[in-house]
Amino acid sequence: MDARRPREVVSASETLTALEAFQRSLETGDLQGFMDVLAPDVVLLSDGGGFRQAALRPVIGADKVVRFMRGGTGKTTATITTEPSMVNGNPALVIRLDGEIDGVMAVRIENARIAGLYYVRNPEKLTRVDSETALTLR
Repeated sequence: MDARRPREVVSASETLTALEAFQRSLETGDLQGFMDVLAPDVVLLSDGGGFRQAALRPVIGADKVVRFMRGGTGKTTATITTEPSMVNGNPALVIRLDGEIDGVMAVRIENARIAGLYYVRNPEKLTRVDSETALTLR
């Protein structure tokens, strides 16, 4: 995203629609569904922390992101389930393989499409995923 360009305000319904479409595509392996919900210039960053496989460099472009996602999900025989969540104030999916947390994928939505994905698979950064922290005003 260009730092000089003002950040677009995305409605809650646009966010929910894009997140649900991405969730369905991830769970079913629907390649066209991925292409329909990803922005053409989407960027995926991943963090395995040296413990889990992750992309070493940003993956840029819808076709490359789909290949990356398909490469990972196509190799597993585990059942993939996802659960919508909020992580650090951003919409996200908690991704589980056979019921065990594999990672958290936060999304950035622009123009009703997913423009950014940040996939954290590093187990050291996932220790509190199943807990909820209450926020208070000071």
